[in-house]
Parts: sequence; structure tokens; C-alpha cells
Amino acid sequence: MKILHTVSELRGWSRAARQEGKLVGLVPTMGALHAGHASLIRAAAERCDAVAVTIFVNPTQFGPNEDYARYPRTFEADCALAEAEGADVVFAPAVEEIYPEGATTFVEVEGLSDRLDGQSRPGHFRGVATVVTKLFVAAEADLAFFGQKDAAQVAVLRRMVRDLRLGTEIVVCPIVREADGLALSSRNVYLNAEQRRQALALSRAIGAVESLVGHGRRDREELFEAARAVLGAERGLRVDYIALVDWATLQPVETAAPGTLFAVAAWVGETRLIDNAILA
Repeated sequence: MKILHTVSELRGWSRAARQEGKLVGLVPTMGALHAGHASLIRAAAERCDAVAVTIFVNPTQFGPNEDYARYPRTFEADCALAEAEGADVVFAPAVEEIYPEGATTFVEVEGLSDRLDGQSRPGHFRGVATVVTKLFVAAEADLAFFGQKDAAQVAVLRRMVRDLRLGTEIVVCPIVREADGLALSSRNVYLNAEQRRQALALSRAIGAVESLVGHGRRDREELFEAARAVLGAERGLRVDYIALVDWATLQPVETAAPGTLFAVAAWVGETRLIDNAILA
């Protein structure tokens, strides 16, 4: 496996692969890779002939009081995992490679970027859309793989790809969970033992809602009441949002139709976690 550091290196690798008739896959990450990321890399390796994993902690998607400086960085372990799961290259650029000095160009998906996580984290999706556009342009990949856990991000990026007529197709892979239900996240390392126990309320709330829907209960307020009851039982947890939305637009809906996104976000101590389900 090769480690690349410049856009020209990544683009040269991708073009050479495509000239050989290979399907190119891209797995954008911020590093601190875990089993969830591993599932994305495996999915890319299964569907594509050449796979690039990007490791870049993107400064523009962090707010001024967020965890950019302390975000976990485990580059050597990340490279070992990427190689083991089938990556052909890791793209690990410096900040200056992605944002040249004096850069003033950004990508913003209006409307969607202000909903769910975008409402809680102003400017977050502007940074995400910008860096992913840059990665898509650099890699010229056929397919790009993202996790359902970041469902609001997926909605923003799908709209961005459609609006800009980008040639990269977004593939969404299922949420990967611990045995007890906790959705995998690089930020889980921030949790102490008690906080990790409290964090299980998010997946329990999701499960309670899915159970109601499975029994034909689809009214938004009834679903919210069930989720609030579960989340409210954990005194150390602060709810950010509970949402039932159309996955394409992130607009609220009154009834949980098949394909509707039910999402929650909450603070456990100083750590903000998210979870969701695509309802049947």
C-alpha cells in the first residue's frame, strides 16, 4: 500500500488505474479508524478494483469551540487497518495541500446545511461539502463510501453531487455497532466508563422507535415521546435534537413513512454523539 501526500499524486494514481479499466473507490475519513471505517473500506474493496482511503482532519468543519486540536490522530494504526481491509493507497495531505494559502473558495448546500447537525454546528456542513468536493475532484473516483451514521451528512453530499453534476456516486453503508448497541464513532474514545454506559441511551431510543414503527405506530409525537422517555432517563445526558425527517431534504415530517430518517443527537459529558435509523 502506498501513502500519498499531494493532490497530483492521488490524481495520477487514479487516472492510471482508470486507464487500466479499473473501477476506483474512495473512502473519505478523518482517521482514528475503527470497525465502522473498516466496513466502508471492505465494501469499497468488494465493489472496486482500486481503493483510496483519505485521512485528513478537516479544520473547516470544526467550530471555534469544538475538538479539532484534540481530535484523535492515530495515523500508523490507521494505515495498518486500511491496508488490512484492502486499500491500495492512503491519501494523507497537509492542511496546506487542501487549502492553499489565501484560499477563499467554499461549497455550501443551502437549506440542507442548516438542518439537524448543521443547525447545532453552524458552518459544519459548509466545511464538509468543501473538503469532500476537493477530495472528489482530486481522486476522480467512480464510487465514494460513507456510513449511514452520518445520515444528515449523506443528505447534504447527495444534493451537492446532484447539483454540481459530479461524476462520483455516493454509496451508503450500514451503521456498525458494538455488541451492546453503541454506534461506533471515533469520539467514543472520549467517554469514560460511566459516560459510555449513558451513551447507550441513544441506541435504546432508536430501538424503541423502531419497535413502535414495527407495530404500526407512525405518529411523530408518539415516536418522540418514546425517545424522550429513554433519553430522559439518563441524567448525565443532554439532548441536542430528536428528529423525524425526509432523508432527501432533512425537512420534518409528521408521519414515519418507509424510508423516513429518525435521528437523535445528545451530549454525554463534553462529547456530542449521534445515532439514527432509516425506518421501515
